[in-house]
Order: sequence, then structure tokens, then C-alpha cells
Amino acid sequence: MSKFSVNLSTIFTEDPFLERFKKARIHGFSYVECQFPYVHSIEEIQKKLNQHQLSMVLLNLPPGNWEKGDRGLATDANRIKEFISSVNDGIKYAAALEVSRIHCMAGIVSENEKATARDVYIHNLHYAGKEMDKHGLTVLIEPINQIDMPGYFLSDIYQAVEILEIVDLPNVKLQFDFYHIQRIHGNALSIYKQFAYIIDHIQIADVPGRHQPGAGEMDYREILQFLDHSYDGYIGLEYNPSGKSDESFDWKSLIEIGG
Repeated sequence: MSKFSVNLSTIFTEDPFLERFKKARIHGFSYVECQFPYVHSIEEIQKKLNQHQLSMVLLNLPPGNWEKGDRGLATDANRIKEFISSVNDGIKYAAALEVSRIHCMAGIVSENEKATARDVYIHNLHYAGKEMDKHGLTVLIEPINQIDMPGYFLSDIYQAVEILEIVDLPNVKLQFDFYHIQRIHGNALSIYKQFAYIIDHIQIADVPGRHQPGAGEMDYREILQFLDHSYDGYIGLEYNPSGKSDESFDWKSLIEIGG
């Protein structure tokens, strides 16, 4: 399973965060990712990665105050200094933990803020891309559906591609979550094929419940077979297990993938 990366923010949540690394190794995984590691020190996370022979492949920039509704800072003209600080924090963690990809969440915007938010977003992505390039890091943006995250600015694949073309930096790319794209557009595999050239990380979960592949309506046998022959990056398991995490890996029987 060398291609699969367990998202420790959504899987093994029955255990405290720092104990989830061991669970990933027990289930045979070599790679992990997480959303926001910042409540734990770099040293604590390094210890767990080394202890269980794991590599972390993805994390998110700090999103602002999640409990108060923040879902990213990159579109807010009044919080550019805070965004810059989040970029510095993300780089610090990623460089120390040898993580090469950072997802930059866009943020929640109202309808009358969208035009201004777009310009701020492009400016901030360009800044983040330039800063992260100094450390060999890639910035990722990801369309997120408005059902799960109402008001999220980046909620359309074509909007994301247009913004990437404007930013025009080789280390600013697309994170493609099959769950979100299916909820937004449908036909997620067809859309993936259209934009594979700018995709640098994949995440999977089934529709509608965002549970493990095979628990919903998507044809993950076809999706995983296609990816196995056409994609050599990491596939993040960012799903919410429908039952116990330890029992959520039956999707592996959908396809035989070498690992």
C-alpha cells in the first residue's frame, strides 16, 4: 500500500492524535497525512514518525480559528499579516517533518466579498508559492463542496484551474478530492482525467456520507484501477469511517494494488 496515505485527522480518531501513528503502521501503511498538526510540537510528531517508520506527505496551513468558523485565511483582505504568519508556521513544520506538500485553505466568504476575495486569494497564493519554493515545497489548493462547507470560496474545479493559471507558479498545484468533486460536479473520474496534468495530490472518500470507499455510490473499483495504472503520487485516505477505524479498510479488496 505504498501509494496510500492515512489522514490521521479523520481516521483512528478513537485514539489520541499521537497514538494514531502506531495504528497506521499496524495496518501496514508507510505514509500519513493530517490537517492541522500545530497543537503538537514538531518534536512530538517527529518522534512518532521515526518510532513507527512513517513519512508524512501532506499537512494544511493553519486555518485561523476553526472553532469560530474560520476555514482558511487566504481570501481575507483584513488578515493578510495573519496569513503570512500561517505560511511561516506551515513552512516550519513541513521543513522539519520533511513534508513536501501544504494545502492552503481558501476561507469562507460572503456573496458580496467574492470579487475582492479572488484578488486577495491570487495575491496570497503567489506569495505562498514564492516563499515555499525557497524550501522545495508545493502549495496545493482544493475545491471543497458547499454542502459540507457553506460559503467556502473555492468550490468549483474550473474556478480552481483558472486561479492556478493566473498564479502561474510551478509549485502551486491542485489537490483533487474525489469526494468533493463528486459532490460538486458529479463524474469525478472523468473530471480527474481532464485535469490530471496539474494534480499533485489525491484524496478519496465515498459519497454521500464521506465514508470509506465502497460505503457509498461511487465506483471505487474503477477509480482505483485507473489510478493504479496512471498515477504515481500519494492517495490520501481522508474519509470518516462509517464504523470503527480498524474495520474500515475493506475497500482494499475492491482492487489488488501492489504496494
